[in-house]
Amino acid sequence: MTHRKLYLFFYSLLLTVALLLPAFMVETGISAEKMQQVSDHFDGLRYFNPGVPQTPPDPSGQASRRGVSWWVWNWLLNDDWPEWPEVRDITLGPRPVARAPKGVISITPVGHSTFLIQMDTLNILIDPTWSDRCSPVSWTGPKRHLQPGIRFEDLPAIDVVLVSHNHYDHLDLPTLERLAAKGTPRSIVPLGNLDLVRSAGIPAVDELDWWQSVRVSPEVTITLVPAQHFSMRTLWNRNQTLWGGFVISGPSGNIFYSGDTGYGPHFQEIARRFSPIRVALLPIAPFRPQKMQASTPVYRSIVHMGLVEAVKAHLDLGGPFTIAAHFQVFRLGIEGFDDAVTILASELRENNLKPDIFIAPVFGQAIIMPTIPDVLPSLVAKEHRAGPELLSDCPSVNLHRGAKALP
Repeated sequence: MTHRKLYLFFYSLLLTVALLLPAFMVETGISAEKMQQVSDHFDGLRYFNPGVPQTPPDPSGQASRRGVSWWVWNWLLNDDWPEWPEVRDITLGPRPVARAPKGVISITPVGHSTFLIQMDTLNILIDPTWSDRCSPVSWTGPKRHLQPGIRFEDLPAIDVVLVSHNHYDHLDLPTLERLAAKGTPRSIVPLGNLDLVRSAGIPAVDELDWWQSVRVSPEVTITLVPAQHFSMRTLWNRNQTLWGGFVISGPSGNIFYSGDTGYGPHFQEIARRFSPIRVALLPIAPFRPQKMQASTPVYRSIVHMGLVEAVKAHLDLGGPFTIAAHFQVFRLGIEGFDDAVTILASELRENNLKPDIFIAPVFGQAIIMPTIPDVLPSLVAKEHRAGPELLSDCPSVNLHRGAKALP
């Protein structure tokens, strides 16, 4: 066993202990009210993905019981997986504007699944994660390979935080505590996550089921929409809380954030209910590169999307301007560091799609959607100063990190 694998073996033991400890420290049961609630994605005890087998079939056609544990041990013992680079510092993006004017959408990708959405005078932060690790403890667990695209201290006042599910790379309590200390007043979460997010100090937390909406301003509504995923914070509470994506609807248009999800029919249903979607934020990793598909289980393809599935989802949604998420920050799969960006470019060409309709963004660079529909966005290259007005005269720069590799 290589030094790396030996380290991973001991890390897995430590992480198991870290996952067990919270189970003895907090109550993770489902409330009596939820016990009475049965729906197409809740059986009275746990949430599930409708129409999706809980144990995926084996590629040979026989039933397989190999799930997360098989995948983890395969990860520990397989020496063929590509190395990722050491943690890199990146050129930080400029300080975002204080507010975007009505009718303008400004989206700043911070890294992984963290996005700052500024639209219709609101500042909305999605799945905020500024921690160095996505783990129940600060001393071990998946570590960032790229730093956040903007400094936490440069964030404008945040009106509402959206949390898609309770995995540590999306529900980061240290970051939520920092936001609460800065005065963030409100968060919106899927069912079962209220107490955990409220424990971070955010005073108002709205819990939603799929297709439920809440108004966050006189003109902006946020809806929790289905995703094909799962939840787990400890070894004892798998699927005891709901997961989902969000649609943000306002005068400037509809923005869809999928959260973590596998590919499924929910994309077409979301498009049917919220068409037209102006901007989509879709994950493009983790996935299994073609050369490794024979030696890895199919489990993760059910709850995550690779590039083929992400492009299908983009088309199901009506082909909106799409920004990639969930790549190059935390290593959660077996793809190489640059694989997602490289394969995205080839998948777009394969589907005769323009490279600037689905981009792998530069973290920290604001993407400005102009008020005129169907006009491609431009990235703000000039340093911003916090203020009420959005700079509209900034020159355009490369839309995405893969631009040089495209014809």
